[in-house]
Amino acid sequence: MERVLKFLKDAQVYYLATVEGDQPRVRPFGTIHLFEGKLYIQTGKRKDVSKQLHQNPKAEICAFLNGDWIRITGKLIEDNRREARVSMLDAYPSLKAMYDPDDGNTEVFYFKDATAVISSFTKPAEVIDL
Repeated sequence: MERVLKFLKDAQVYYLATVEGDQPRVRPFGTIHLFEGKLYIQTGKRKDVSKQLHQNPKAEICAFLNGDWIRITGKLIEDNRREARVSMLDAYPSLKAMYDPDDGNTEVFYFKDATAVISSFTKPAEVIDL
């Protein structure tokens, strides 16, 4: 898990893919956080990405760093506990200008049944179950 977290933090930006009906949707994200041994992301309930994940929790993220790329496939499950939201916002203080753990909009999701694959053109793939 630490290898996956470090890769994503070092990359700074990853791309989250969700599904809307039969159409894939991809957008850049930057929040990635380890809380209680699980990998978390953060968004706002008013955003399309939130609606898409509530309709279909299957998602994938991808990031590229120094010739390697990571893909994490799994389900993103909302954790509606306040302490999970607080932990995320404490890890990303810049978000506090837009989000508050009690604003009714801030939400966090964790990966469940997920697998990370770190690949490159020059090395064998590394598979990590999360």
